[in-house]
Amino acid sequence: MEGMTPSADDSVLSPEQTELMIERIDEVLARIDAAAERRGRRGSDIEMLLATKSRRPAEIAVAIELLRERGRTIAVGENRAQEIAKHSDPLLADNGVPRHFIGRLQTNKARDVVAFAELIHSVDREDIAAALERRAGMAGVVRDVLVQVNTSGEESKGGFAPTVEATAPIIERLRASETLRPVGLMTIGANTSDAAAVRSSLSNLRMLRDRLRERFDEAQVAHLSMGMSGDLEIAVEEGATIVRVGSAIFGARP
Repeated sequence: MEGMTPSADDSVLSPEQTELMIERIDEVLARIDAAAERRGRRGSDIEMLLATKSRRPAEIAVAIELLRERGRTIAVGENRAQEIAKHSDPLLADNGVPRHFIGRLQTNKARDVVAFAELIHSVDREDIAAALERRAGMAGVVRDVLVQVNTSGEESKGGFAPTVEATAPIIERLRASETLRPVGLMTIGANTSDAAAVRSSLSNLRMLRDRLRERFDEAQVAHLSMGMSGDLEIAVEEGATIVRVGSAIFGARP
């Protein structure tokens, strides 16, 4: 799909752009609902995380409105600290939509991310946890976090190894924090066209979550954030509670 060309007024979408987004959203929701039904789940229970990297406020605002009309749970997710500022645009400010940070995080950006995000998906190493904890303490806030797990074994991906031995210590460390609250796990599926390999990488996160629930309160490992535009169905079938959708709704990035 092609991306959306900006209209003459960058603060609105043209009727044609809006209609195209409606088509894309309905297609995505049909995919999610069908996958959820195959597992005895309800698609409306799965949080739709709009991946808003490089997207204009007008596009994001329309997507939020359309998903709300369809009774979906919505959040917006930014993966670059330098794009956080756009969410203060009048089209997006005070809209009641939770804000997530979904990118790999540098310690020197912890302050900006803590100020922006209610849920941070990418605690992939100890120094990030320490930086977020320090900045949240300075701001006087508590932030929910997900532990990132590298279930595919790909060197290009960050995250802890997909074992109880590797992940339990960081969850214990987060449990003891006064400013960070662990609420689940996150992974990025295997980067391959092999559906079996993708499924394995996502099912590994669910199985790890199930093992961790023997040690921790369910609320501390409640969420499975996994699945993007290309592997939504597999992620939902494997138990995702949060799915990240960008190009399937907005089209290719400009």
